[in-house]
Amino acid sequence: MEFTADTIERMRGQVSLENIRKAQDTIAELLPKTPLLRHPVLVEELGVELAVKHENHLPTGAFKIRGGMNYMARLPEDQRQRGVVTATRGNHGQSVALAASQYGVRCVVFVPHGNNPEKNAAIRAYGAELIEHGSDFDEARLHAEAMVDSDGLTFVHPANEPDLINGVGTCALEVYEEFPGLDVYVVPLGGGSGTCGAITVLRALKPEARIIGVQAENASVIHDSWKAGSIVTTKTADTFADGLALRVPFALPFEIIREQIDDIVLVTEEEIRDAVRLYLRATHNLAEGAGAAPLAAIKKMASELKDFDVVAVLSGGNIDAETLRWVLAE
Repeated sequence: MEFTADTIERMRGQVSLENIRKAQDTIAELLPKTPLLRHPVLVEELGVELAVKHENHLPTGAFKIRGGMNYMARLPEDQRQRGVVTATRGNHGQSVALAASQYGVRCVVFVPHGNNPEKNAAIRAYGAELIEHGSDFDEARLHAEAMVDSDGLTFVHPANEPDLINGVGTCALEVYEEFPGLDVYVVPLGGGSGTCGAITVLRALKPEARIIGVQAENASVIHDSWKAGSIVTTKTADTFADGLALRVPFALPFEIIREQIDDIVLVTEEEIRDAVRLYLRATHNLAEGAGAAPLAAIKKMASELKDFDVVAVLSGGNIDAETLRWVLAE
């Protein structure tokens, strides 16, 4: 699905602090505020004044449900009647599936073959029709887009959707409202909706705050595009952090990120793996790979961050049992 420059500019104008505040009102009765916690063992071990935003405590176990609920609440009635289709590695699909069930909307979700089986089971449990296709997210996405023409469904893009970004942006708004003194906000960078939400909120309310996106070294396409100044693609995205496994950057998030992010940090598979273990040991919280990536970056940058108040977004805890066994097998 192609997005012209004019379309991207129009959508970009719809991503705003005002619309994030509206999204906050929309989801207030549907989703709980998530805790922002200081874990003393974590602070002591890292030597960084760190607070963790626990998006893993949301109903789907991940931040994406904020965007799904806001999107579905604003979907025109004629599109609700026809239904929606999307593609995912897991958390976005769970978000759209649960939100669709809330509003009685048909939902079809495409995942690549070999996708996280526990995320697949959750998507089905929320009432969606799940179809496996392709070897990775981008191949699944192309097949999902074809159902727009064949079945008249509305395609819910994982990030090129202002209502999704505005919904996800409520995470950063909650953080700012509770902790306006934050200096550094560290967020996983996959499709980019969470990062764009943070940029929109903090550039308006705390422009001096530093915003750092975190990608896997093995799935560094947004980092590479940011360095190049234009979108580049990769042939593989070989990371166990499935929320970061992207080969083709999304146009709308990239435009926002390209101009306004302070830094993008790359972390290795072993650094992410170690961060999952650290979260479990120091906070008794289970983090999936993408959710642990900000902690991996903070540990890597500890000497640089030691004089600042830092927030890490633990974006999700949906790690499957097989991957967790591998992570814990030191």
